[in-house]
Amino acid sequence: MANKTYDVAAYIWPSYTGDEPRTRIFWPEGYGEWQTVKAARAKFPGHPWPRTPLWGYVNEADPYVMEMEINAAADHGVNVFIYDWYWFDNRPFLEQCLDNGYLKAKNNDRVRFYIMWANHTATTLWDKRTAHLDVPLWDHGASPEVFKTICERMINQYFLHPSYYRIGGKPVFMFHDLCNFLRGIGGIENAKRALYDFQNLAIKAGLPGVHIQDCLRGRELMEYRDPQLGFDGSMADAVDLLGFDSTTHYQFCGVVDIKRSYPEALADMVKEWDKTRERYKAPYFPHVSLGWDTNPRFETLRDDILTDCSPENIKKAFIEAKKYIDAHPELPAPLVVVNSWNEWTETSYLEPDNINGYGYLNAVKEVFMEK
Repeated sequence: MANKTYDVAAYIWPSYTGDEPRTRIFWPEGYGEWQTVKAARAKFPGHPWPRTPLWGYVNEADPYVMEMEINAAADHGVNVFIYDWYWFDNRPFLEQCLDNGYLKAKNNDRVRFYIMWANHTATTLWDKRTAHLDVPLWDHGASPEVFKTICERMINQYFLHPSYYRIGGKPVFMFHDLCNFLRGIGGIENAKRALYDFQNLAIKAGLPGVHIQDCLRGRELMEYRDPQLGFDGSMADAVDLLGFDSTTHYQFCGVVDIKRSYPEALADMVKEWDKTRERYKAPYFPHVSLGWDTNPRFETLRDDILTDCSPENIKKAFIEAKKYIDAHPELPAPLVVVNSWNEWTETSYLEPDNINGYGYLNAVKEVFMEK
């Protein structure tokens, strides 16, 4: 009998380039958020910073760099990238890593990709000098007209690419912030119409439709109710009402208490997988985070830190995710969602560094590729 294959998908935060001019307001040295990583220092004795990337402070909008990274990912069992994708001020933001890096890499057939519309409002969080203020800069609420433009861009520029990840033949499109989508689009009824039109646009382009996925946030946020959204229900109710095809998470942070050790947080997160599966009509794909420590982004100490994030403990999380997939053959895909490929300033990344080397990547390989 053939070995079962798994789709291990890692989020990509496309800030590790200087090719996006608008990022110079956050990182004026011109090589993206590597500037923050390079400047990070320990905040207390035993704090595992600074960290340095074994591959160097590379430009991930360079196709030659991405060819190397794609090979490293595929060789270790990471076979899908989920690109964070932004639209600010009526134009795309940080598309360069996807458009010029991944899509121009000659070997992008080895690792498929799909898009998470990171439709959260941008704030001063990305600028270490003002991160503590968290002042809004760009609103990511999209009107029906803007959302249609985004849908057309998805279909014309990405969905038809042979490496785009599909479930049931449909390209997968993830929403990061459902509340922001409902606010911008003008409520639940407008959202229904917009998603219906999105499906029709995809069908007209020769696709069988779009697999719509929701990135669940903290339970408190998902139970949030806002009468301005035009219905008497929570964000969780909206996921069901809008007919989303699947759900997953972005991070352990906000879902379980992360101010403790990784094994303790993981135990609660595994329980959360089952709770989520029971709460929603849409299938749930298990999520694994690799850590949480945002101190590189701040001048002062942030003490909400996930500790004991060793490769050995991360491997245990992947084993649990694999067990979940195997226990639920009804899932439409054997998908495990990982935070992340390169969230360095949140200390949750698979890329090799001076502390763990290739430890996290080897953990993926040992669980999902080796017999």
